[in-house]
Amino acid sequence: MRGLYDAFQGLIHELAKFGAVGAINYVIDVSIFNALVVGPLHHRPITSKTISTVVAATSSYFMNRHWTWRNRARTGLGREYGLFILLSAVGLTLTLGCLGFGEYVLGQNSLLARNFWGNIVGVAIGMVWRFWSFKRWVFLEPEPDRSVDAEHAALV
Repeated sequence: MRGLYDAFQGLIHELAKFGAVGAINYVIDVSIFNALVVGPLHHRPITSKTISTVVAATSSYFMNRHWTWRNRARTGLGREYGLFILLSAVGLTLTLGCLGFGEYVLGQNSLLARNFWGNIVGVAIGMVWRFWSFKRWVFLEPEPDRSVDAEHAALV
């Protein structure tokens, strides 16, 4: 069991940090969504979810950049944040698809149903997408140190 942990230690730590950041931003997302959907946007669950997700995604970017993947290469705020928001938009589309399915296909428009489809099913699917895509395209592995290779080539 120890060997298995050692083999996946980096991934386990990344998942734990990503999960902690996700938990904080989940509370932000759900709180804003519910405040909007029971208040000024009570007939607009898709708009409510879009607003709450954009706020939570922005917070998530900074938390993930400075904690979860702080040791990864920095490729510039514009590139990273732009990709982060683009990939978050794909995650949002997955979430809104689930919310829309419950709301418009199944006709489940109670607050409980909206939270189930948008904040449980949709967020879970979006979370898997976000972890994989952020790790793959936004927060890149640092380039290996090439100085040892250059020194070796110069000696040969």
